[in-house]
Amino acid sequence: MMPTRNLRLMLASAAFIGLSGPAFALDGADLVTKLNAAYALNGATVAYEKVAVDGTTVTLTGVSVKSTAAPGKDFKIGDVTLEGVEETDGGGYYAETVTLPDVDVKEDETAITAKDISIGGLSIPGNPAGGTVNDIVLYESATTGPVTVTAKGKPVFSMDESEANLTKQESDAGFDFDATFSGIKADLSGVEDPKSKDAIEKLGLKNLAGEMTMKGSWEVATGNVSLEEYAFDFANVGRLAIAFDVSGYTLGFMKSVQEAMKAAETNPNKEEANQAMGLSMMGLIQQLTFNSASIRFDDATITKRVLDYIGSQQGTTGDQLAQSLKGMVPLMMAQLNVPELQNQVSSAVNTYLDAPKSLTIAAEPANPVPFPMIIGAAMGAPNTVPGVLGVKVTAND
Repeated sequence: MMPTRNLRLMLASAAFIGLSGPAFALDGADLVTKLNAAYALNGATVAYEKVAVDGTTVTLTGVSVKSTAAPGKDFKIGDVTLEGVEETDGGGYYAETVTLPDVDVKEDETAITAKDISIGGLSIPGNPAGGTVNDIVLYESATTGPVTVTAKGKPVFSMDESEANLTKQESDAGFDFDATFSGIKADLSGVEDPKSKDAIEKLGLKNLAGEMTMKGSWEVATGNVSLEEYAFDFANVGRLAIAFDVSGYTLGFMKSVQEAMKAAETNPNKEEANQAMGLSMMGLIQQLTFNSASIRFDDATITKRVLDYIGSQQGTTGDQLAQSLKGMVPLMMAQLNVPELQNQVSSAVNTYLDAPKSLTIAAEPANPVPFPMIIGAAMGAPNTVPGVLGVKVTAND
């Protein structure tokens, strides 16, 4: 028989656990309140019909998103399930996984579907007014399955899957990010304009297939945004890759931009709102510094087809058109009164047209350049801008 003292201890423990359970239970409503507080400056609000908590699982029923950019037009999402939810230091929340319902939206003659949508490692801050990387909504991964777009019942776009990842840097200095959108297909055969349809057919662009990739990083203290690559790669067309590096894009800068956008969206006088927005942006851009940028195109046979097509429209051949362009480019560049750049562009164009492989335009100043200096050069002496930015043009490198 169990000793009386032990029995009393067990009963007391059971009573304590039973009484303290509700006190330590997750507050689903508070989670959404914190999420909305973080998104407030974006003008977005998450609404729901009911919230249910079961252990570490929070289920939101009838979720919709409202936006000041589209008043009176809510985007209905459905039921959202957050699993592995826990409170974090500072009153925030962390969810191991967030599962969203499939999307099936129809408007007029266009239909969009998306399946298998999920977010991993969602962090919701307790204090969105703070100044650290932990004071903004972040995720560790976000994925989707197949996405389709149809117009008038005919498929015009599809994507097999997408994946985005975000990794915090050491000491929460910022984060690195990357994304891949694979299995992209576009069907342009349904274009109705006769001239555009003819161009699409002769350029071999009726059916496009490829992928999009992105990679970069952001630092909190300096506001350095480094987009190492933002690329579009399509078979039998080519690969277009964009990169840039700027500083000054801090949390304070972002919040100021969001406040300006929210003020413009809520102002009923759109002309006045646009003017105020323009002035705000001109003031904010003064805080940015240009470090570098580049745009590169790697050809996959599209250049020859374009030359042949344009040449046929002008009653000549693609090769003859290429030779004409070689003579025209120096004349056009001479009007800019930048001899060094003129020589670079002319040489690059000649090399590229002779054997299309790659064409790169890069801007790499010796030292970071404040945006006000760029604006001043553009307004006072436009021909000095390429020198200020350290512009270089090369081909087939």
